[in-house]
Amino acid sequence: MQIGLHLASWFHPKAGKWVEGRKNWRKSLQVYKAKSSAEKTLWMHVSSLGEFEQGRPVLERFHQDYPEWKIVLSFFSPSGYEIRKEYPIANYILYLPTDTPRQASDFLHILKPNIAIFVKYDFWANYLLELKNQQTPTLLISALFRPSQLFFKWYGSFWRNVLSAFSEIQVQNERSAELLKSINIDKCIIAGDTRIDRVMRLAKEVAPNKTMEEFSNGKDLIIAGSTWETDENLLSGLMGLEICQNMKFIIAPHAPSEQNITRICSIFENAVRYSAFKTGINDSSRVLVIDNVGMLNSLYRYGKIAYIGGGFGSGIHNTLEPAAFGLPILFGPKYRKFEEAVQFVARNGAFSVLDTAELVNSITSLQDPVYYKKASNAVLHYLAENEGASEVAMNWIHQHTRHKS
Repeated sequence: MQIGLHLASWFHPKAGKWVEGRKNWRKSLQVYKAKSSAEKTLWMHVSSLGEFEQGRPVLERFHQDYPEWKIVLSFFSPSGYEIRKEYPIANYILYLPTDTPRQASDFLHILKPNIAIFVKYDFWANYLLELKNQQTPTLLISALFRPSQLFFKWYGSFWRNVLSAFSEIQVQNERSAELLKSINIDKCIIAGDTRIDRVMRLAKEVAPNKTMEEFSNGKDLIIAGSTWETDENLLSGLMGLEICQNMKFIIAPHAPSEQNITRICSIFENAVRYSAFKTGINDSSRVLVIDNVGMLNSLYRYGKIAYIGGGFGSGIHNTLEPAAFGLPILFGPKYRKFEEAVQFVARNGAFSVLDTAELVNSITSLQDPVYYKKASNAVLHYLAENEGASEVAMNWIHQHTRHKS
C-alpha cells in the first residue's frame, strides 16, 4: 500500500499529501514529546473528517474534564487532516504513520499514550496489537459491524485477534453487538453514535443568518447538502414542476470548487452564489449555491426538506445534521451502510429515491401537513432515543483514568 501511494503521489495531489505528511514523523513526534510537560496523554485516531466529527464530542468533553492531559489526534486521510490540522482542542495533530510493525512500535514507544481511542472502523493491526502488548487501555467508539467483514469469515482468525486488542468496543446497534458475540468478543456494549450528541448540541447553538432569511423570503426551502453531479442533475429536473413553484433551493456541493460552482449555476435557472447574494435587495433567485465550506450544518435551520447527496455514488453523506432540525430527508439508493439512514427510512422519516419520478412523489407526499409532521417527528424521536453515546464513552474513560492515576 505504501509503495502504491508513493507512486500515485506523482500524479494525484491527495496521494501526494498523504506521502508528504508522513515524512520525518519520528523526529516531529520526538520534538513534540520533548516540549510537552504533561505526564498523561490521550491519543485518538480517526480515519477522516466524518470520523473526526464522531470523535469530537468525546474529545471536547475529555478536554473539559481533564485539562491537565495532553490530546494527540491522528488522521489517516488528507481530507480530514487538511481541514482539522488547526483544531485547537488537540495539542498535536499528525498523519498516522503507515501500519507496519516497526512504525507502530516506534510511534507508540515515543508517544506513550495512557489511553487510546479509535473511531468507528479504522482497524490498524500492528498499532492495536502493540497497544495490547503495552497494556494500554484502548476503546473503539461508534462502531458498526457487518457480516461481510473479515472478522466474521472462517479465515478471519487474525482479524478476530486484532479486535480482541480493544479493552472495550462500543457499538451503534444491536446487530453489531450480536455479530461480535458470535465470534466470542464479549467486551462490547451498545452505546449509540456519538455524532448524535454533537448535532443535537449544534442545532441549539446555530446563529441567525440574514442571507438565508432574506433569500427564503417566506418560501419553503429544499436544502441539498453535499451534492454530486448526479444529485444536482436530478434536482434540476424539479425546477419547472408545479409542486416546486413555491419552493426555493439551497445547493451545497460536496466539492465547492470554482469549476463545480460554475457548472451548478449553469444548470439551475435564476441561481446565485452565496458570496454574491446582496441582502436588502429584492432578489428573484430561486436557487442559492453555497460556494464555501463549513456552514452547511447551520443552513438546515431554514429548511423544510433536506436532500443529501452521495446516494448515487459511494454512499450518502451526513443525515444527522438535517435530522437535528426535524427535516424529512431524501437521498439516493446507496444508504444501507449508514445505521441512522436505515433507521430513518424504516421509521418513514427519510425516503430513498431512484429517479425524478420518485423524488417528485416524495416531495408531493410531504406537502401533506400530517404526513410531513409524522416524518419530522420520526427523525427527531430517533435522535432523542439515541443521545448519550459520548457519556458512555466518558464513563469508560473515567474508570481508566482512575486506574492510571
